[in-house]
Amino acid sequence: MAFVYEGFLTDLECDHLISLAKSELKRSAVADNVSGQSKLSEVRTSSGMFIPKGKDPIVAGIEDKISTWTFLPKENGEDIQVLRYEHGQKYDPHYDYFTDKVNIARGGHRIATVLMYLTNVTKGGETVFPQAEEPSRRRTPPKDYLSECAKKGIAVKPRRGDALLFFSLFPTAIPDQNSLHAGCPVIEGEKWSATKWIHVDSFEKNLDIGGNCTDLNESCERWAALGECTKNREYMIGTAELPGYCRRSCKVC
Repeated sequence: MAFVYEGFLTDLECDHLISLAKSELKRSAVADNVSGQSKLSEVRTSSGMFIPKGKDPIVAGIEDKISTWTFLPKENGEDIQVLRYEHGQKYDPHYDYFTDKVNIARGGHRIATVLMYLTNVTKGGETVFPQAEEPSRRRTPPKDYLSECAKKGIAVKPRRGDALLFFSLFPTAIPDQNSLHAGCPVIEGEKWSATKWIHVDSFEKNLDIGGNCTDLNESCERWAALGECTKNREYMIGTAELPGYCRRSCKVC
């Protein structure tokens, strides 16, 4: 099940997310299906970064809007991931729910995804659902409106400010295989988007599979006292895809 909210973000909000992300972009990774660890893959060729929850009033306001629209608690969401797709970059068909125990242990499956488009894309860059059922009253778009990739299913064309909400699980919590989706290659222009993944339970508790909350470096407590939780967030706290080494000392689990 999917919905499009036209004009979900203002121009100010779109520009703000892009400005926060520009200097922090790194090659995007995917989660390994067995270990749950992040790895680079040709399946996903964009670059991206994560913006911490409540980083500033604008980000906090976007988080509030997402929670209001989805009727899902803010604590169940991951940090917002901002992505940039340049010419030819794409994300092959995939599911947003997990198949590994590592990621499922934290917050359970991803139940919903909110994909916000921060820029228009001249050609390509659509979000396509290859297995989605064709609506009976769907209007046929103009011949050249969608790229060849997007014609292989039900597709949403990126439009600045719009947001796409879709669910990866049925109400019974069983994964919905019709939620298979892809980011089509950008043919002309540049695509910026922001993704909020939302889990069935709180994502703010990051207990390991054994239920313990531990530091992985003996210096974590000292580093935390020196402010490294803020200065070196990626190492200390980590990202939604790869937890950091000092989460206990940073008081996030």
